[in-house]
Amino acid sequence: MSASTATPLQTGTWQVQAADSRAGFTVANLGKTVAGTVPVRSGEVEVDASGAPRRLVAELDLAALDTGNARREKDLRKPRFLDLDAHPTLTFVSDRISTQHDGWTAQGTIAARGTSCPLTLHGTLPGEPGPDGRVPVEATAVLDRRDLGLKAPRLMIGRQVGITVTAWLRLA
Repeated sequence: MSASTATPLQTGTWQVQAADSRAGFTVANLGKTVAGTVPVRSGEVEVDASGAPRRLVAELDLAALDTGNARREKDLRKPRFLDLDAHPTLTFVSDRISTQHDGWTAQGTIAARGTSCPLTLHGTLPGEPGPDGRVPVEATAVLDRRDLGLKAPRLMIGRQVGITVTAWLRLA
């Protein structure tokens, strides 16, 4: 959301359109890459008078996590991993957002399974607003699963989890 960004955002609070937004992840698992998706439950981005985002809040529905493998998902529900029965939600909050030539960087806190840790998201506006005024946003991050207390042998589950969020925003 700098001068070179194709689509600056208007001042105000932008709401995530959850039905059209999705988070995805990749992680090494027994030498192969596993991908999955997590529904976006809610989110909003506050934009200041200069068109720059100043606050970001997002909530994902971990209880609906989908890896395409029922056994893996059952394992992820266990207290040793994501403890989804006790903690079905993942949140991300950032009040430290800086603009870059190609988008923005949000330094914030991710919270899941009863703990939290720092996480940095890199976001872009990859396209023009739709005819309904919605704006697409893409954000990526890399999370070290150990920072959230997820312990497993590295061969079993890779340390680095790649995260990609594709969200549609509408001015509230």
